[in-house]
Amino acid sequence: MLYNISHSNRKIKNTIDDSIGVPFNIIENIKLKGIGSPRVVITKASQQIAVILNKNNSINYANIELRPKGIIIGFQSQLEVYALAIPFYKLVIFKPGNSITFYIDHHFISIDLSKNEKRIVQFLSKIEYQKSKQFYENIN
Repeated sequence: MLYNISHSNRKIKNTIDDSIGVPFNIIENIKLKGIGSPRVVITKASQQIAVILNKNNSINYANIELRPKGIIIGFQSQLEVYALAIPFYKLVIFKPGNSITFYIDHHFISIDLSKNEKRIVQFLSKIEYQKSKQFYENIN
């Protein structure tokens, strides 16, 4: 689900919180040793996201935030801020070559792994752990 979050909108915030959970509190953040990724470079994106990103002629960066029931991939284009909210049950991750691709329905974003590879891989292991934890909590 792609959202423009440039301006405060309670309806969008509630929709995001309902689908992927409210942000972790400070204690949980410390236990997880951080819930945000380092800044990553976007290399490819689905058509709708690519149209938004192509408004800039500069390098497109993104950040990933971990939530209890999913992730948010945030990026900026010109003065607008966008968020791609992905619940764990719809999250598909591929690692082709030197990049990582996150899929949800008809949207995808590929990020470059060449910079900060160790930190990104550590963050991906947190995502995989939270995804499996969410899966097992839903079974019980």
